[in-house]
Amino acid sequence: MAESLLRTDREIVAIYNRHLQTVYRVCFAYMKNAADTEDAVSDTFIKMLQSDVSFENENHEKAWLIRTAGNVCKNKLKHWWRKNEPLDMVENVKGGQDDIAVDETFAAVMALPDKYKTVVHLYYYEQYTGAEIAEMLQKPHSTIRNYLHEARKLLHKKLGGEFYE
Repeated sequence: MAESLLRTDREIVAIYNRHLQTVYRVCFAYMKNAADTEDAVSDTFIKMLQSDVSFENENHEKAWLIRTAGNVCKNKLKHWWRKNEPLDMVENVKGGQDDIAVDETFAAVMALPDKYKTVVHLYYYEQYTGAEIAEMLQKPHSTIRNYLHEARKLLHKKLGGEFYE
């Protein structure tokens, strides 16, 4: 990344293209519908444009965007006008080039409390290690391991024999 805090159009487009799918999936994990997810993704990238953060590397970019996306979604969910759409109303969500099918396992993950849902999504769907997730979320590695353990127990209880670690 350039030393200047001002980003060129090319840098902004490159960051957007590199991280759009990840930010979309993180936002969908919170928002549970395409329209709200797209709004949250847009707000996340707008926050990046308005911020004065200087990224050290691509991993720092991604971590910052994931953390910001989570915060944007949490703030949107707190608004009084927010109505919750039941997950069973959502059939398929178009996520860029990929279709995310809402199956029983994914629905169970989305129903987890936020602290577990984010960690499970990053670990299983985005393939991050526990240490990488801890760094991204700025939490101790032991906390992340504990969240994964508790989430697995909740998923096992909910899905029964259908869920495998």
